Amino acid sequence: VALTSLCFQSGQVTAGVLRGERSRFQLFGDTMNTAARMESTSERNRIQVSQVAADLLVASGLSAWIIPRKSKVFVK
Repeated sequence: VALTSLCFQSGQVTAGVLRGERSRFQLFGDTMNTAARMESTSERNRIQVSQVAADLLVASGLSAWIIPRKSKVFVK
């Protein structure tokens, strides 16, 4: 059984291809930094959603997908 954590954040990013020995596609920006911080505080086998992403889900009529945590997690 694989233990995973998944974070869902929404916002603007900048994308680019980093060249070198092996070229790779990478995303940059505050959205990516927030997602990385969220991943480090997430619980195993749970999906952590930022407030911005949760608001988008609610606006899309998908509020049933959201189950609030017992405690709030603040990421820098």
